[in-house]
Parts: sequence; structure tokens; C-alpha cells
Amino acid sequence: MKKYIFLVIALLFSALCLNVFGQTKSYPFEITKTGKGKQSIIFLPGFASSGDVWNDTKSNFEKDFTCYVFTMAGFAGAKPQPNASFINWETEIANYIKANKIEKPIIVGHSMGGGLALALAADYPELIGKIVIVDALPCLSALMDPSFKAKENNDCTPIINKMTAMSDEQFSENQKKYLPRLLEDTSKQDLLLSWSVKSDRKTFAEMFCDFSNTDLRDKIATIKCPSLILLEAYFVNMKPAIEAQYKNLKNANLQYANKGLHFIMYDDKDWYLAQLTNFIKSK
Repeated sequence: MKKYIFLVIALLFSALCLNVFGQTKSYPFEITKTGKGKQSIIFLPGFASSGDVWNDTKSNFEKDFTCYVFTMAGFAGAKPQPNASFINWETEIANYIKANKIEKPIIVGHSMGGGLALALAADYPELIGKIVIVDALPCLSALMDPSFKAKENNDCTPIINKMTAMSDEQFSENQKKYLPRLLEDTSKQDLLLSWSVKSDRKTFAEMFCDFSNTDLRDKIATIKCPSLILLEAYFVNMKPAIEAQYKNLKNANLQYANKGLHFIMYDDKDWYLAQLTNFIKSK
């Protein structure tokens, strides 16, 4: 009898070890999963933002959808990982979708998260059901410099050294001066600032440099899924340049907000939610 009990305990312990120690995959993001539904939505935040940026959004969908909210490694207090890069993050999001058998998820991405959504839909067209791009462009650098061309071996060392050399106070003041350009809702500015200052400085610099060197304008031609592009109100003044960037995305539906700046989910919330809900729930 004792031998039998010992055998059962040994088997249970072995099963526990396989379950715990077998899960060795470490992804470059943290995830919260909420809601219940056959259809899944993956929310990707923007540069240096927390997944909490989607709190108001996901509450509108949790009843009918399974929601996965990401915070990328090194951003907004999430534990950093070495060698952060746009392509690595894209690849690992795709690997997570495959490993967890998430069938044709809808990807909603803001800013750099929107860039990741575009890249995922282009490189893994069989994997993605729909994409919603919230104020992101295939090549942000080209909007400021029409002659921009991505560098093959881009050296990010100077910007990494510059940003990591800043004191916390210098970095905070530097970030604070950009907030009025990103957000009209002043009640949210301290929140955005807190995410930036809690971000790992090296990851911040690496991803700023890498994303600034990212050009998806040709790549998006391979996207097959329905695509909704929600753009800040100011971009209506730059329609030719904006729409030229999206010309290769044949099924793109471009919509411009009525008011506000980059964080559309805060600055034009009702319009944004109406657009998002109509698109996500349409067959």
C-alpha cells in the first residue's frame, strides 16, 4: 500500500514538473486575458504605453469576445528583455497566437502597436482575421521626410547612449514636453507620463530607433484581411501624404476623427468606439 501511495505521489509530482517546468517559453510581453467568446481580440498598445490604455475599450467587448491585452517588455513597468526589436516583437506575437491556437484574432493596435498589427497581417495573412489601426502609419519617418529610406544596418548606439545617460528628472522633463502634442485630454497626461518614466530606458531607446527605421509601405500589399484605419483629426490636412502611404493596402477603410490628437481613444472616445464596434461586429 505504501509503495502504491509513493508511486501515485511520484506520478503527480512528475506531472506537476512537466506542467511548470515545461512552460519555458518567455515572450517579450505581458498579457491579461479577460472575457469569454469564440472570437478573440488582441490589443497592442503604442510606444512606451501600458496595456491599460485599452481599459475603456475592452470593457465594451468583454461580454462577447475573449480579450488579450498586451504590454510589451520594458514598457510601462513590464520587465525588460534583451535585444528588443520590431521584428522580434512581431515574430513573438505571431508565435503566441499559434501556440495558444487563437483562431483568426482581430488585432487592434495603437501607434507602434498599429505598426505591429500591419506587419502581422502582412507577414502572416493566414493568421489574422481583421485589423484596426489606431493612428499609425506604415512609415512615420516618411511623413516627416518624403525621401526617407530605411537603413539595412541601422546603428542605434548613439541614441541608446544619449537616452540612458539622462537622469530620471531630465528624461521625465523631456517626455513631459511632448504630451500636449499627443493628447488634448489633460486629465490623462500624468498617466501617460507615468508609463514613459516607468519604461526601461534601453528598451525605450532601442525601439524608438528601430521603429523610426521601419517602412511597411510595400509590405502591406500582401494584407488580405479587412482593415480599418482610424486617424487623428489633424491628419485630414495631410490626406494626400497619408493616403499615399496606404495606397498598397487595397481594402483599407480610412476614417479621420472629428477632434483630438494621437490618443484617439481618449480624445474622441464616442466616435472611436462607434467606428470600432461597427467594424468588429460586422460580418
